Amino acid sequence: MVLAGVLAGGHVLIEDLPGLGKTLAARSFAQTLGLRFARAQFTPDLLPADLTGSFVYDQRTAEFDFRPGPLFTGLLLADEINRTPPKTQSALLEAMQEGQVTVEGQTFPLEAPFHVLATANPVEYEGTYPLPEAQLDRFLMRVSFGYPTRDQEWDVLRRRLDRRQEAQVLEPVTDAAGLLGMQAAIETVTVEESVGRYCVALASATREHPHVQMGSSLRGALALMLTARSYAVIGGRDYVVPEDVKAVAPSVLGHRISVKPELWMSDVDGSTVVRSVLSQVETPGAREGGAGFERPRG
Repeated sequence: MVLAGVLAGGHVLIEDLPGLGKTLAARSFAQTLGLRFARAQFTPDLLPADLTGSFVYDQRTAEFDFRPGPLFTGLLLADEINRTPPKTQSALLEAMQEGQVTVEGQTFPLEAPFHVLATANPVEYEGTYPLPEAQLDRFLMRVSFGYPTRDQEWDVLRRRLDRRQEAQVLEPVTDAAGLLGMQAAIETVTVEESVGRYCVALASATREHPHVQMGSSLRGALALMLTARSYAVIGGRDYVVPEDVKAVAPSVLGHRISVKPELWMSDVDGSTVVRSVLSQVETPGAREGGAGFERPRG
């Protein structure tokens, strides 16, 4: 799912419990994709200039020089993004949406590719600042890893024994130019009209759900279609099927939905609403006899 988000050109919020590999995942993607990597530990005293950079007076030239911050990288790990005040959180908005930062009236473009992998702890609320809906909407996807099975957990321990060191170093399989080429290839993936309308129907259904205060926006429908294209490529296809849309829908739409306040203390959240919508909205191809969706011809 994280790879699908990166190939779609977006940013990913990894929301999960501590110790489940969020930081390791971000570092591993940076290594294998051949991108420059920077980590910003978000704390209550972090300032916007600590991310964007600032102008520093150079006594030798008697001029102010711009010193870029950690935003000027290929892949930024925004660790524990919900531990810093909204003013600093908002410093990411321009970089994530426009690919640039503005400092003291001057705009500095960020080199492509630029991606943010942010982490958040979903169960610890003391001393945290929840991301506002407008900023959550900037993240293409929100994913969680969850606890591994016992066999998977033992596999992690076994590989640590075989490695004989804590650090893991992965060999790059591509570089920044290669990633840009992959992202350009995603734009050639075929989306049949019925599948595109299926994305629209799912996003629209979240706005009409009885448990929802605010449903997915138009940006959500676009994100659903774009991410389904990259998920199809990961599956080895150059066309999207409804199953691709269903696979990415909880990660793409869940964080764009706000449930009604009276349901905050219940088990109802954005993900449960998406699962409900997936079961209610008719899948393309079902009307023709349930044979499924076939690859478009021509």
